Amino acid sequence: MNKKIGFIGFGKMAQAMAGGMIHSGLVNPKEIEASMRTEETRAFASEQFGIGVSPSNRQVAGFADVLFLAVAPYTYFEVIEEIKEDIKQDVIIITIAAGITTADVENAFGQKVKVVRTMPNTPSLVGSGMTAVSANSEITDEELHSVEKLLGSFGKVEVIAESQMDAIPAISGSSPAYVYMMIEAMADGGVRQGLARDQSYRLAAQAVLGAAQMVLETGKHPGELKDQVTSPGGATIAAVSTLEQERFRGAVLAAMDSCTEKVKELGRK
Repeated sequence: MNKKIGFIGFGKMAQAMAGGMIHSGLVNPKEIEASMRTEETRAFASEQFGIGVSPSNRQVAGFADVLFLAVAPYTYFEVIEEIKEDIKQDVIIITIAAGITTADVENAFGQKVKVVRTMPNTPSLVGSGMTAVSANSEITDEELHSVEKLLGSFGKVEVIAESQMDAIPAISGSSPAYVYMMIEAMADGGVRQGLARDQSYRLAAQAVLGAAQMVLETGKHPGELKDQVTSPGGATIAAVSTLEQERFRGAVLAAMDSCTEKVKELGRK
């Protein structure tokens, strides 16, 4: 890809993104530059990824054709105020913050800019991310395709309408946390039945991974796949019945509602 990539901020998510781009061969490390506060982090990024590093956000802003704002949401507008005079004319700004709209970013820059709003998730760290994407009207189809290729280097990509973006953290951005809690609970159940802790984590995690792959690869409704496991009068239907009695699905739905409401609250702030 013949584009210079910049990261303002280089935490775990930015590292996952840069690593995916580099390991896929899509981007040469020499074409990536990132700004970060501490010398320790700059030394790590330079050694681990072979990218250019800088303490200056303005330097990275002036370098990049595609600029990722990988900082905490509450610092977004402070950072934009700092760099808005330094960006290239046709730079593509990519955000990864919940609740911040493309219009918010345009207003902060005080001019028409190309903005792509994304919501990745932490499995990007192992190349199995899920990133939702929406773009403002300044982004061309060709540019959006290039962004999809970049994001696809560390997982799957779904383009959606921006009006739906506030729903994304609940279903794919934050949801790995729910799954980790379920894996932990399943492992606790295994330990209670006498299995070793490390075995319990492996068994539970692989079962979740396999179930997810079944949904994606077979294209069958999750309810149909559940029915294939639940033989009449068997142990699985007994477990499913208990989950229903304990409002398993209702708890998940309530958690997702709470997540979405928090995202909207962050956007209002």
